[in-house]
This record gives sequence, C-alpha cells and structure tokens, in this order.
Amino acid sequence: MSIWKYANPVTFIRTTDRLLPWLSVAAVLCLATGLIWGFFFTPDDFRQGSTVKIIYLHVPSALMAINIWLMMLVASLVWIVRRHHVSALAARAAAPIGATMTVIALATGALWGQPMWGTWWVWDPRLTSFLILFLFYLGYIALWSAIEDDDTAADLTSILCLVGSVFAILSRYAVNFWNQGLHQGASVMRAGAITGSDTEEKVSNVFFYPMAVSALGFILLFVALVFLRTQTEIRTRRARALLAREQST
Repeated sequence: MSIWKYANPVTFIRTTDRLLPWLSVAAVLCLATGLIWGFFFTPDDFRQGSTVKIIYLHVPSALMAINIWLMMLVASLVWIVRRHHVSALAARAAAPIGATMTVIALATGALWGQPMWGTWWVWDPRLTSFLILFLFYLGYIALWSAIEDDDTAADLTSILCLVGSVFAILSRYAVNFWNQGLHQGASVMRAGAITGSDTEEKVSNVFFYPMAVSALGFILLFVALVFLRTQTEIRTRRARALLAREQST
C-alpha cells in the first residue's frame, strides 16, 4: 500500500472522514484528563509553587508550535518534489494552528516568567527565536492569502517555510547553542531526563505524567484539526474551480 494514494483528494477526504470522530474523542479525553489531573490533582512545587502547573499548557503548546512548522516543512518539500496538492493544502491548513500554539506558548511563558524571573519578557535567545517563528507563521499565512494563483502561492510559501525552519530549530536548541539568557535547558525532551539516567535536574514524575497525557491530547487535537482544515481547503478549491468553469461557459 503506497502512502501516495492519499495525495488523491477523494481518498484523503474519505479516509480522514473515518478517522476524525475517533481522533476528536481521543483528543478531548486526553486533554481533559491531562489538564484536570495536572491542575487539580498534583501538588505545588517546593520552589515554584502553583506556578509550575503552567507546564501542562506551556510545554505541549511550545513543542507543538515547533513541530507543526517542521510538519509544514515536510509537506512543503513533498509539494516541491512531487507536486501533490494535498500536501501543500495540509501545510496551509496547519499554519493557523501552529500560530495559535505559538501564542499560547508565549502567553503562558510570560505568565510563568513574571513571578519566576520578575519580568514578563526578556530578549533571551530561545524567546527571541520563538517570537521570530511566530512572525514567520503570520508571514506564511499572509503570503497564502496575498497570491491568487494557488500553485504560485504554494511555491513561495514552501520557500518561506524552508527559511523559517531555521528559527524552528533555534527555538528548540537555542539554549544549547548559546549559554546566555534566563531560559533553562531541556528537562523533559532530553536523553536520560525521563529515566533519570543523567545527573541533571529533570521534571518529577508527579508532574511529567499528566503533562505527557496533556501533550498527547495536543497532538491528537492538531491531527484532527489539520485533517478537518485540509478537507475544507480541498472543498474550497473544488468549489472555486467549479464556479470558474461555470462562469467561463
């Protein structure tokens, strides 16, 4: 079975129609479980107090903001190489979701930073690169809207996606590249952080498990939304094509 068969819009819509109800229910269950468990059934941290509970929103949204852009990069490369319209439309559909995740991550980071750092914002390497990533999201969305020809828009936004991927990577690894700034290094997505095989500080399991469930909910929610929005993009393009055909006859 070839994965490229899903590049057929009819096959894509038929398949995702079957998956969407299950994905939606699973996303709601995971998000409700993770957030309720985290906010109401975990203790305060001995140093951060109740502020630590922001991680149940901040960490999943930040990870999604970065990885959604990388998903858009893969879809854009498929468009450039294979010229499959579904991949270009999937990248377009993912962009507003990624921008929203970036806003959530920036806002929750500011809420955490004010009591912990004494300021809402610092020009930290990671925070700055994350803000630039958000601007790339806005530019990507605006570029799609500004160009009437869909194929030209897909080509130009794919190039923009390639450039923006630099900041997506910097957002993830800025702390490793520069030993400056207030932002701490990775404490979850690091080899040995979960198992405790390294000696650096890690997230306690009492916080990690509900955060992992919440993160799974964010992933499932993204997949459901990108399927739904890609279906909408396909149907919108089909409707425009039919309208243009009727007007030409």
